[in-house]
Amino acid sequence: MRRLFLALALSLAAGPALAQTAWDELRPMLFPDHELIPAGPHIAITSPYRTEDDARTPIGVHVEGPEGRLIDRVTVVLDENPMPVSAVVELARPLPALFLDLTLRFNGATALHVVAETTDGGLFVAETHVKTSGQGACAAPPGSDPVAALADLGQMRIEMAPLAHAAPPTARLAALTTREGRIDIDIRHPSHSGLQKDQVSLLFIPPRYVETVAVALDGQPYATITGSISLSENPRIGLSAPGATRLVEVTMKDTSGTVTTASRQLPGY
Repeated sequence: MRRLFLALALSLAAGPALAQTAWDELRPMLFPDHELIPAGPHIAITSPYRTEDDARTPIGVHVEGPEGRLIDRVTVVLDENPMPVSAVVELARPLPALFLDLTLRFNGATALHVVAETTDGGLFVAETHVKTSGQGACAAPPGSDPVAALADLGQMRIEMAPLAHAAPPTARLAALTTREGRIDIDIRHPSHSGLQKDQVSLLFIPPRYVETVAVALDGQPYATITGSISLSENPRIGLSAPGATRLVEVTMKDTSGTVTTASRQLPGY
């Protein structure tokens, strides 16, 4: 997956062909020989019209399997970012619905596509557009000192609350009915993009970002999130989860091979 992300970044560096959008090139590369069906109400994207902070913008996605189908993968694409495939969520066990929340960095105004894959091979897509302040966040200087950031790299904080408190409107009624919960994972990580310069030496800081986040609930694998340089510094990842969950275990691996773990026992609510 990491090789695919890098290949896409390099192939788009030369710029899209005349009269084509970035999505026109990305779509056949990411989903060759597959029809992408407009998702309609089955994918809801929550994003700002214009980012307040290009380096840290929360986006939310709620996916429901059309006609009772089960979802096993969700891909988030920021078309104009240097590494467009921003996050991929793979479920250990397919689900009828999923809520996902991420803090992302936006390099500039871009179309945002979400593609959900069902267990029968169906691909459903939704899109929106996000304007930015033009900060070029992927190349903007880090918000923290690169050396100091290594001291607590990989530390994680896990929280859980009822999903209805934070989900898009389309998800709230179902969440109240099923007592579905929301797990939030805060990760301490500088998420260096490889495009940023050290403000003292003016040399490029080597890329180092969250590669995977594996989540287990009550001792069973639940989901794996594959990241990219589009994840913000100190990213927050939110996922819907059964409200009856009592143990959350998270394993983070970054592109330099650092592996850290965290767990939390949860009370009922």
